[in-house]
Amino acid sequence: MKTMNFKSYLRGLKLLVASVIFMGFVNSTRAASGSPKSNQPDTLTYIQFKGSVIDQESRNPLTFASLTIEGTNIATITNTEGEFALKVPKSLANGKITVAFLGYKDKSVPISLLKTEKNKIELELFVVKLTEIKITPKDPELLMREVMNKRAENYFNEATTMTAFYRETIKKRRTYVSLSEAVVELFKQPYQSNKPDIAQLFKARKSTDYTKLDTLTFKLQGGPYNTLFLDIMKNPEMIFTDDMLGNYEYKLDNITKINDRFIYVITFKQRPYITAPLYFGTLYIDTESLAITNASFNLNVSNKQLTAEMFIKKKPVGAKVYPTSAAYHIDYREKNGRWHYSYSRGQITFKIEWEKRLFNTNYESTIEMAVTDWEQASEKPVRVSERMKSDIVMTDEISGFADRSFWGEYNVIEPEKPIESAIRKIQKKLEKEGN
Repeated sequence: MKTMNFKSYLRGLKLLVASVIFMGFVNSTRAASGSPKSNQPDTLTYIQFKGSVIDQESRNPLTFASLTIEGTNIATITNTEGEFALKVPKSLANGKITVAFLGYKDKSVPISLLKTEKNKIELELFVVKLTEIKITPKDPELLMREVMNKRAENYFNEATTMTAFYRETIKKRRTYVSLSEAVVELFKQPYQSNKPDIAQLFKARKSTDYTKLDTLTFKLQGGPYNTLFLDIMKNPEMIFTDDMLGNYEYKLDNITKINDRFIYVITFKQRPYITAPLYFGTLYIDTESLAITNASFNLNVSNKQLTAEMFIKKKPVGAKVYPTSAAYHIDYREKNGRWHYSYSRGQITFKIEWEKRLFNTNYESTIEMAVTDWEQASEKPVRVSERMKSDIVMTDEISGFADRSFWGEYNVIEPEKPIESAIRKIQKKLEKEGN
């Protein structure tokens, strides 16, 4: 297959790297807002619980564990430090929360037993007895083809309206230089539809400190649409179209369990004779339905020139810019026998080699989005004039970090400690400038 054909499959984050100097700090408190829900936080209608999810034996944090209020579609997910924040409507205060993590036993926790802070939820590792598995795949590639053939049976075939929290960050070395967060309303098309998903910006805030960006501006293009594109079952052209499946080698690596369901753990990598940049990683497949429930994968970035062409839209004169790693993760959630998009994350690192400088510059960009509530779509898609553009640059569209109660009743992903520290510094600076 020719390189140009691969480019249509391997869409990734598009980066604008312009050799323009921006000086000063963005201190506007304007924020994007919409009308789907009340803009004012109402602490009389919900209770927020914070804590962490950990391994019962090792005490290690469990990253991206899901917490769902039973009997509802309200959910959140732990961050990379295993920490969570979950806002529960007071009308559900007597309910329960299901905590689930791949390879661990589910745990049901009464909400009435939770404290508002410092909860520790321990999960027990699940050990699979192979005698419990009646059938194991003899040919993993045939299994993968069957997985793709059963998409219509396994994933939502109706449009859904979703509320989601989105975050994107850019780090120069170890310092955050850009941070954007948003609550977005998604119109998720049926999985068998070729129509693209639609996003509408509801609430958003950001800060970019251009004084820390050398002589260039580093921007992410695409915003929430990048995380939506990681839905490989809605967008199989990213990896697993019929003609792409044969470019990979597959192996049954293990059998585990999630949500009381047995899961095949299938690893894959591109065949040795394939020179174009493809993916390698791990797929988690439900043994009964053959639905992909989770996936973690990386792009092969060994070919600097081709991967640079995939990601870089503009670059400064006198510099070579290329990705050094590109890692992705996608989670699905099951409801009444059908699966739907729940969470996705992408993390890409870049190196800039300057012709007339002794030292290189390294950047790390991270995007993630978690669905916090959803319902079957009862209305027509968002009007064209209200839709986010697929080439949106979030840092150009939004600003403001001054309001501490900005998100109100919305569930968000608890920020990692370095991000939380960066937010506090931004807030203090804005408050000081406002006095």
